[in-house]
Amino acid sequence: MKKKITVLALCAILFALCSSADAQQTGKVLRIGYLTTLPTTLDSNRRQEIRRTLRELGYVEGQNISTLYRSAEGDTARLPGLAAELVKLKVDVIVVAGGLGPIRAAADATKTIPIVMTGGGLDPVEAGLVESLARPGGNITGFTNIAGHLGGKRLELLKEAVPKVVRVAVLFQAKNPRNTFEFKEVLPASARALGITLLRSEVRDAADFERAFAAINKDRPDGLSVLGGPLMQRSHERTTAFAIKNRLPSVYDERAPVDAGGLLYYGADVMESYQRVAVFVDKILKGRKPADLPVEQPTKFEFVINLKTAKQIGLTIPPDVLARATKIIR
Repeated sequence: MKKKITVLALCAILFALCSSADAQQTGKVLRIGYLTTLPTTLDSNRRQEIRRTLRELGYVEGQNISTLYRSAEGDTARLPGLAAELVKLKVDVIVVAGGLGPIRAAADATKTIPIVMTGGGLDPVEAGLVESLARPGGNITGFTNIAGHLGGKRLELLKEAVPKVVRVAVLFQAKNPRNTFEFKEVLPASARALGITLLRSEVRDAADFERAFAAINKDRPDGLSVLGGPLMQRSHERTTAFAIKNRLPSVYDERAPVDAGGLLYYGADVMESYQRVAVFVDKILKGRKPADLPVEQPTKFEFVINLKTAKQIGLTIPPDVLARATKIIR
């Protein structure tokens, strides 16, 4: 009798294990839509970090998740169509990489599929995307890097790194809400306190940079502040090369240009923000509603100095400023 019971118990265990394996194999593959303005070459770090963190959380691409990438390749006019395509494919969640444009396109395409923001410099409450940071209230949540609100701190760090700076050209994309907000609402007060004169320089499209560069040279500034956005992201090699050629100390509100040759970056720790986005996706796939998941802001900030660029333009960064950097590129 004992032997019979043991055999039955063993059979039951084997049956349970087989059933579990079968369930895992036939389980639903969750679909993540990913919408961005940027081409893959400029968005690869974000994609890789989100994938890596999701893998740590138990999501393996091709096994239990499938990510459908859609990029507007710099053409914001394509965003509504790409967002509608992801909705038609019935993805379980949409990750939006970028600012107001792609977030708005996704929000217009669906009011039911959860949307996770990966950053964006505008306050999502002021932009009308969520009801409040603590209680978003709709189908949008995620991470906001508040880049547009940190312009004053970046200007201050530029002044500390290069005390002789008194005239700063601010280069940004025309009609970009985040850029306009930063230039009109954030930078003026800091500039006055620092004794800095701001010189406005806008670009409308990729063909407009040479005109803008010529105008900046005519104004003869002591420094250059480059604000973010889709057009600026695609053109950071041009702006960094211009600053180096003209020996202009430059500060950016995005990290990638400083890795490519810009002088200074101050803002959210980009890797932390991508990791937090993956955590949002995990919570939503496990049943949490975006309306109940508070929008998060940065808890870690980076101050990056490209010392190689400083040497190229003949600049010596004060030791106390170097000591405060979280990363120095040599």
